[in-house]
Amino acid sequence: MMKQLITLSIIVLLGAGFLGNSIMNTMAGEMEEVTEKYYTSIQIQKGDSLWSISEMYRENSGLTTAQYMKELKNMNGLKEDIIHSGQYLTVMYFITDSD
Repeated sequence: MMKQLITLSIIVLLGAGFLGNSIMNTMAGEMEEVTEKYYTSIQIQKGDSLWSISEMYRENSGLTTAQYMKELKNMNGLKEDIIHSGQYLTVMYFITDSD
């Protein structure tokens, strides 16, 4: 009798764990956010810097400002951090939509 009770308890615990895990995975999938990457061209204004532009456009990217700035330089073929007003840069920005 005791052996059957222990076996039944183990089965119930395993079943509850599996069911709970399945429900949590289903809920997580329903709340998953989708992040889309877009590109646009901007004109540099007086007082702009690569750092300030990176801080502005990196939102939802998962990148730090330094990482975004490095990518921004690579995308635009810049060797240095110097930019000038009137110049155009291609920037990427990210929009997050929930499913």
